[in-house]
Amino acid sequence: MNRLQQLKQWVKTADHPMAKALKASHDQLRHFEIPPISLVFKPLRLTHQCVMSGMSTIARVLYWTPMFKTRLSRRCKRLYLYGGMPLVQGALDISMGDNCRLSGQTTFSGRWSGSDTPQLIIGNNVGIAWQTTIAVGSKVVIGDNVRIAGRGFLAGYPGHPVDPAARAKGLPDTDDQIGEIVLKNDVWLGSGVTVLKGVTIGEGTIVSAGSVVTQDLPAFVIAAGVPAKVIKPLPNTVSCQADSDNRSSLKVAEERAA
Repeated sequence: MNRLQQLKQWVKTADHPMAKALKASHDQLRHFEIPPISLVFKPLRLTHQCVMSGMSTIARVLYWTPMFKTRLSRRCKRLYLYGGMPLVQGALDISMGDNCRLSGQTTFSGRWSGSDTPQLIIGNNVGIAWQTTIAVGSKVVIGDNVRIAGRGFLAGYPGHPVDPAARAKGLPDTDDQIGEIVLKNDVWLGSGVTVLKGVTIGEGTIVSAGSVVTQDLPAFVIAAGVPAKVIKPLPNTVSCQADSDNRSSLKVAEERAA
């Protein structure tokens, strides 16, 4: 092995004609390419995509989805589980609504050292993207129509105590370190958003990518930063719709009175 490494080093660095010839030949072989002939490789690519998509669909329908549903306390309908099955760690009671979309590259973790079983409650029409981790200390509630982009992190418990001596002994976190997390209806978390324990995010609020939410956020705002702060308000579409309905009803009543 040493002689082989010496030979490689000699070929790379020596000025000898033989070394230069070997290096040139190696470079030509390393950069050798087959021409991408469309008549040959385009059908191959399409065939490959169809085969892989079909295999993925079969695995999702016949294997991953029914197996994951056995882990739920409430059997949801029309779950679209793609890319495998989420990793579930610790004792965790998971309830999921209907019409949800969930990446198989997610982690659901329940705090193991508490006296009560942690609860993860997911509403209807929720989308949770790849590499998201939801660590449930006591309870995490995700409302209807919530969207969590890739690499999200809901940190309901830290997993380790603050005291270094206790950490060194492998002791778990303490009860004062955990807290509930609530994402109300229509919340949207951008990519890489972290939400810490004890936080409630109000209805319809959008949190920008990379933000860390350490305190409650009101409804219908855009928040961003570390820690996340309100940037600007959003129109309350629920209130706007109610106002519109009220105006329409008032107009109809006025027309009838006339």
